Amino acid sequence: MADARESVGELHRAGADASRPRAARMGVVSLCLVQFVDVLGVTVIVTALPAMLADLRAPAGAASLISAGYAMFFGGLLMLGARLGDRLGHRRIIFTGLAIFAVAAAVGATATSAAVLTAARCLQGAAAALSVPSALRLLTTITPDGPQRERAIAGWSASGAAAGASGFVVGGVVTSLVGWRAVFWAYLPVALLLAGAIGRSVPPDRAADRSVRLSLPSVGTFTAAVMAFVVATTLLPERGQAALGAVLAVVAVALAGLFVAVDRRSAAPLLPRAVLGIRPLRQGAAGALLNTLTTSSAVTLATLYLQNARGRSPLAAGLMLLPFSLAVIAGSALAAPLLARRPPQRLVSAGLAAIAVSDAGLIPAAGSTWALPVCVAAGGAGIGLSSVAATRLGTSVPVAARGTASGIINTAAQLGTALGIATLLLVAALSTGIPEPGSPVPAIAWGIAALISFTGAIIFGLRSAPGATAFPPAASDRQTAARGNHAKPGS
Repeated sequence: MADARESVGELHRAGADASRPRAARMGVVSLCLVQFVDVLGVTVIVTALPAMLADLRAPAGAASLISAGYAMFFGGLLMLGARLGDRLGHRRIIFTGLAIFAVAAAVGATATSAAVLTAARCLQGAAAALSVPSALRLLTTITPDGPQRERAIAGWSASGAAAGASGFVVGGVVTSLVGWRAVFWAYLPVALLLAGAIGRSVPPDRAADRSVRLSLPSVGTFTAAVMAFVVATTLLPERGQAALGAVLAVVAVALAGLFVAVDRRSAAPLLPRAVLGIRPLRQGAAGALLNTLTTSSAVTLATLYLQNARGRSPLAAGLMLLPFSLAVIAGSALAAPLLARRPPQRLVSAGLAAIAVSDAGLIPAAGSTWALPVCVAAGGAGIGLSSVAATRLGTSVPVAARGTASGIINTAAQLGTALGIATLLLVAALSTGIPEPGSPVPAIAWGIAALISFTGAIIFGLRSAPGATAFPPAASDRQTAARGNHAKPGS
């Protein structure tokens, strides 16, 4: 009960400290920018890869490792980052993550070989995994339940979704105008400015809670399973490496089974049953996975189609996909007021339906200069709407469990990106030869993405019946005291 009272007291103290409008707004913006910068790192080097390989005189095969290294460590260490935030303090962990991110950026900017560049990307991914769960945890702590928190979550969701798509544009523009090393150098002042803004606007969370324990076997098996999965999905679409990718996929499944067995027997489980038993958290994680699985993959495939099959430059392709990022912001802004009147499951359903229309519409619109931007804009609005609702669901947990919940939500999103891109690129390679010059429209791949989105929309629509939201945010804070340590991560 003492821990529960501390968690509730933390919420009240932080809320009071952040009640000053200017400080509260700066805190929310700073934490959303942490999400934006870290998620941007996943895709920002995609359009810069050819220039990187040429400058470093690296073989084409190095592209997979440079690209996947960030996502591998980002997705694999998210749950560890969430638990470290609970144990050591979330603001402290964000500062640590930003410092490591900046150091890794300097290493990447001065890299003289593909091996050094890959190591820098891996270290950046690890730093992002430290920062993102704690940023979401603090975001839900410094904002009181109600419209203010809804707007904050909308900003958070828009930041992540827009960053994933903006990376293609930012990478292409910076590489074309300045060179690929500038992509890394830019992170140094950004990390410094973010650390300063968070230090001024985000109040310190409670003292480090040494009672939150870490199960090294659980952390190790979970991290290994996610990393093996991400690498497998990267290799599967690659010619000559599909067999290795398949082997790693089997290894990932085996490691996942081992993790479940180890974690269930652990005295400090990484995924406590009390947290996993919260239905909205499971629904939020499913929504986060579906969102990225059906949008990141479709946009990535559109980028490859425009550049390799249609001969567009990286900059031109990025600009044609810019409406996706802009529409994400619009969809997220629309979600906040709608959540006051509609169940979040219904908004997830509506967002996935818009994504399905967008993915299916890419088939006839891919060859049109004006229709393709309109199509991707529909998908951007859909993921903006759906991701806000999914994050709302996923963070509808007791205060003490929000660190774990944020790790679960972000891990689901990263796995969705990896699985979706691998699946669609593999299908496209087998059916149309993408990314070969002159390849036809990857209709089957986009059709599969549309079918998955449409199926998810139906399932979430059925869950939006009255009474489906069994754990609203306002109740979650009240129930912390009643649940006590049963809902606390690591209990």
